[in-house]
Amino acid sequence: MASTSQPLRGKTACKKIFWAVLPHACFILSLVIYACLGALMFSYIEGNQQVNLTEEYRKFLQNLTNITSQLSDNMTENEKHKKRIHDLFNSYEVRFINPKERWNFFGSLFFCCTVFTTVGYGNTYPVTKTGKNLCMLYALFGIPLMFLVLTDMGDILATVLSKSYNEFTKLQSKILASKLCSGSTCSKRNKLKSRAQSKIAMNEPSTILELLKSQSGMKQGSVKYRNVELFELLIARENEHTKPARNKGMDRWSSCPELATGKTVSRVIENFDNIGKELEKLDVPIVLMVLIIFVYISCAAAILPKWETKMDFQEAFYFCFITLTTIGFGDTQLDHPKFFLFLSLYIIIGMEIVFIAFKLGQDRLIVLYKKVISFCAEKKMPSKKVYPK
Repeated sequence: MASTSQPLRGKTACKKIFWAVLPHACFILSLVIYACLGALMFSYIEGNQQVNLTEEYRKFLQNLTNITSQLSDNMTENEKHKKRIHDLFNSYEVRFINPKERWNFFGSLFFCCTVFTTVGYGNTYPVTKTGKNLCMLYALFGIPLMFLVLTDMGDILATVLSKSYNEFTKLQSKILASKLCSGSTCSKRNKLKSRAQSKIAMNEPSTILELLKSQSGMKQGSVKYRNVELFELLIARENEHTKPARNKGMDRWSSCPELATGKTVSRVIENFDNIGKELEKLDVPIVLMVLIIFVYISCAAAILPKWETKMDFQEAFYFCFITLTTIGFGDTQLDHPKFFLFLSLYIIIGMEIVFIAFKLGQDRLIVLYKKVISFCAEKKMPSKKVYPK
């Protein structure tokens, strides 16, 4: 019997894990498929555009000739002319590059990522009317899908952060308690507490009055419980008595997992309904989130200059911050966007961390506004006059 029950338990555990992971995998897979379809669409539309560079190239050479003819020995004036030349090259850079080279699959995929993440660097953009119209339609469905993925990933990240922070605070409180509490006093207190708990459990008082009577009947030498502890014990005992009776059908589901199809489907639907709930319950210090963001961006800023040789650590840090906050000025451009695509998971998780930090900051601001409004309302309230009897 033991040998046959172990494989069934293993299969049941695997099924539970599968149904639990299914909603998260669906969201991520949908986003990946959506990005690939968009890349194929834009690479076909923008890559096959007909471009006549004869007139454009003539204007470019004429403007470049006019600027270079104004160069002189004056260093201040030359700096202004250099800036004009730089702006001129940037304005004509996209037009003089072969569309098929810029709008290949990976280039189009990078463009799609900048669209539904709302980063929008501005160095790659659709030129044709069809591409512009499809870009608006693509963003209309892609941005909500991206926010859905961010919310779903936020639940996972919020659960990890809250559990880690709670375990850390518990460990810290235990260490402080062990330092402040000596061995003799703690042992006496624990013995008295265990005796009181056993007495309450044996007598099983049903009301608060009976519990207080039982406490008053104890010896004067024993330590009386605080009111909070008394109510906690009552609530705990009440919860034990009010637990719903176990459904007999549950035994059938646990013993025969093949019959649990409808129940697992309902659990998957509940997982979809609970999206964003863990993110709402997250409560960690905002300073901790700022520290996590700084470390997270610093790691990428140390890796990015390995293939982007024109960047140093400071510029890479600035680029990552502008990307994760979805500001996307486009002043810093990548020479190898294909490599940056491999960090798409980094971008999604980083945007989620920044989103959680903004959410916590928003909650703190709301609490601050409430305190300020309450304080101002109390100041404006007229003081009650006490009349003599």
